[in-house]
Amino acid sequence: MTSFTDMLAGAERANDSMLCVGLDPDPARFPEPMRGDPSRIFDFCSAIVDATRDLVIAYKPQIAYFAANRAEDQLERLIAHIHRTAPAVPVILDAKRGDMGTTAEQYAREVFDRYGADAVTLSPFLGFDSVEPYLRHAGKGVILLCRTSNPGGADLQEQRLESGDRLYEHIARLAAGSWNTTGQVGLVVGATFPAEIARVRELAPRLPLLIPGIGAQGGDAVATVRAGWRGTATTTTAPIIVSSSRAVLYPADARGADFALASRRAAEAARAELAAARKPSFA
Repeated sequence: MTSFTDMLAGAERANDSMLCVGLDPDPARFPEPMRGDPSRIFDFCSAIVDATRDLVIAYKPQIAYFAANRAEDQLERLIAHIHRTAPAVPVILDAKRGDMGTTAEQYAREVFDRYGADAVTLSPFLGFDSVEPYLRHAGKGVILLCRTSNPGGADLQEQRLESGDRLYEHIARLAAGSWNTTGQVGLVVGATFPAEIARVRELAPRLPLLIPGIGAQGGDAVATVRAGWRGTATTTTAPIIVSSSRAVLYPADARGADFALASRRAAEAARAELAAARKPSFA
């Protein structure tokens, strides 16, 4: 089995990419004749995958969009399709789970055994024993919420602890240290906070960073890369996974049956913008 971090590094090299396509299917925004039809979620998402599989470092399906449409079976099919048609590209299931004990064990089975994802997003709020059941699945990745892209994240994540660290800094230290028992831990840091991206990269120079928030959420792609990417012209200390969802799924120039080509053009533009921001600098 190839581990999540090895898959990331391989996809980064093979596709020369930092771009992650978020798969957030909203049937109301599908092109005709799919529009409004939840049974076409697999058809829509698989067409996007087929059009972009040589451009991305990862895919990130958001489980809520599938579950709300009673489309969990389509999510299973979609992840299997990605593994079949883009076997070197990892799948991150954006589930943001956070529970303990046997419940966490069942969630881990759902993510890795039922859906076959390569990694999952988790909330670290309940502590390491809520994360550990996922780490028992050999080679699978866990990506912990650290400094999220929403403004309300500051309510907790920016609070100072007795140590002097802000909470998000403490999470980054744990993820880079005692919690990273398998070498398969990463962090979520929002593109809307480039200063915090830089601080997390300083504290966790070897962890992959999943960075949502460019495009529709207002994050700046250039600032994101300059804050989080570290490396030489050919290698990085650890990948950054810059996620774009709506801008790739629903580009303004999408028309009917050609929607996947429009998505490819949007993904090509996003990948090029991210690459242009990359400057060799070793942390």
